[in-house]
Amino acid sequence: MNLIEQDRAKHPITAAAGPYGHPIHPLLVTVPIGAWVSSFIFDIISHNAGEEDVFAKGAYWLIAIGVIGALVAAIFGLLDLFAIPRRTRAFKVGLTHMTLNLIVVALFVVNFAIRHSEIKDTNVDSVDALPMIMSVVALVILSASGWLGGKLVYRHGVRVADEATQLEGFVQDRR
Repeated sequence: MNLIEQDRAKHPITAAAGPYGHPIHPLLVTVPIGAWVSSFIFDIISHNAGEEDVFAKGAYWLIAIGVIGALVAAIFGLLDLFAIPRRTRAFKVGLTHMTLNLIVVALFVVNFAIRHSEIKDTNVDSVDALPMIMSVVALVILSASGWLGGKLVYRHGVRVADEATQLEGFVQDRR
């Protein structure tokens, strides 16, 4: 990637993606990540708590919140992806990041559907093994995707202010 292409990847293609140096996508991804990690913690607690159904239902709703949050974050992620020039290493990393995230969302949608029939039952017990395994697999894939997202930012500088702008933060106060 040459300097012109790199500079292009630092700027938003639309103001909706967030201002220069302040993309919205990284802020929004905290919602699904937090919801899905919390749902797995609730799954574990459902096996050890006195009120298994409360934690099983909580995990179910946290998965729903995560899916909705992921879809919103994906819109802004796409806007950031469109700023990256095609046929570059950064674009390939971005496509892989997006693909892994879509797999994670699909796993959690299936996970939600599996739990749905159990939640209708008023005597819900602790979460079964299959949904828990699906959550673990999805969270592992999500971790790999997050690593790639970090690579886009910290290695390739996607949507990060250029070094001249960053230097403003290191000017020493003369007072």
